[in-house]
Amino acid sequence: VQLQACGGGLVQAGDSLRLACVASGLTFSTYAVGWFRQAPGKEREFVVGYGRSGTNTYYGDSAKGRFTISRDSAKNTAYLQMNSLRPEDTAVYYCAASRSVILSSLRDPRYYQYWGQGTLVTVSS
Repeated sequence: VQLQACGGGLVQAGDSLRLACVASGLTFSTYAVGWFRQAPGKEREFVVGYGRSGTNTYYGDSAKGRFTISRDSAKNTAYLQMNSLRPEDTAVYYCAASRSVILSSLRDPRYYQYWGQGTLVTVSS
């Protein structure tokens, strides 16, 4: 099983960026998927995720109104669309997948079995 996160880069405040997470060895449509981020010196933070059905989406406080998660089952890929980026969004972004996490635990990274390697997003002011 492998998750490959990509799409990070250097952008300016107010810009948009779309991250992608390509899965191999598992079928995204049967897994809960979450995006997390970790800034230097800080703990890993839940950004947004959805349950196995794909119909229940949960947002972290930092993502509400600006970020959107989606998936393309045909491509076995999940996306994180980030709009109105701010310098405080600078972090390494990780995608993760879980076969067993329940909705109430979606924000907890301990419940995810598979992780991508992370992609760096830097937002300049």
